[in-house]
Amino acid sequence: MHLLIPHAAALSEAAREAQRQLDLPVLRRLLARLEAGPPDAGDEYTLSPPHERALASAWGWQGSDGAWPYAAQAAAADGIDVGGRAWGLLTPAHWKVGRDSVALADPELLALDEAESRTLFDAARPLFESDGYAVAWGAPLRWYAAHDSLDGLPAASLDRAIGRNVDLWVRGSAPPAAAATIRRLQSEIQLLFYPHPVNEAREARGALTVNSFWLSGCGRHQSSDPTAVTQAASLRAPLLAGDWPAWTAAWRALDGGPIAALLARVEAGQPATLTLCGERRAQRFDRAARRWWQRLAAPRVDVAAVLEGL
Repeated sequence: MHLLIPHAAALSEAAREAQRQLDLPVLRRLLARLEAGPPDAGDEYTLSPPHERALASAWGWQGSDGAWPYAAQAAAADGIDVGGRAWGLLTPAHWKVGRDSVALADPELLALDEAESRTLFDAARPLFESDGYAVAWGAPLRWYAAHDSLDGLPAASLDRAIGRNVDLWVRGSAPPAAAATIRRLQSEIQLLFYPHPVNEAREARGALTVNSFWLSGCGRHQSSDPTAVTQAASLRAPLLAGDWPAWTAAWRALDGGPIAALLARVEAGQPATLTLCGERRAQRFDRAARRWWQRLAAPRVDVAAVLEGL
């Protein structure tokens, strides 16, 4: 069993204070029984967050920062024939325009239903097809595009961009021509969607409008074993929203649930792996073979320090 916990820590002072207040007795006992491996270290400005890098590594994928093929994997799961083409995930989004910056709202806040999503997708389809892209609808928040230029195209993960200035995340090492095409399409979608009846109806009822899209997860499909890693997704929404009481509550639920189940495996002598992921680093812990006196002398782990190191 390999349990991967994304969004286990964050760098803001409010997050650090919440981390220091966490009481996770089961995690403390588990970490005392596991051995830390070399961390997957980076900084908070990589296009791919640590949990995406760790998951790709666990699956044995080939790729690079911002170019792990999560779009092709999701498209295949949505029943789309991905073939050998390179795919990118087009997430319908709301870009919040401020005086000095433009921020990406969490797409989940759109509460976009299928009818609205399909209508907007059908309106956007000709723009992509005129540039040679094949497009497919997968779900209200999952549209897909296929094109050779998306093969290994670096693009920031949604989890990096949500709530932040998009100018920071549209930069990178993408080939100039491919990047220029995406930026142009984003601008054309903004002009197309601004007066669209779907958005007029949403605005009338006080809902966020769909005024652009976010591209991520580009590349060609690579195989993965869905049973190889279990992801605990419950920390994501409260962390991205900065809701620290909800985040700490989700942590406590993990401590009494999946983490307790992993500890039971360790105590039964079974293989077990835990990977904790923050904004900069992913740290993997594996079951270590220890003699009985080593188990009795297991050190007390400072969980807050472990989380702050992520």
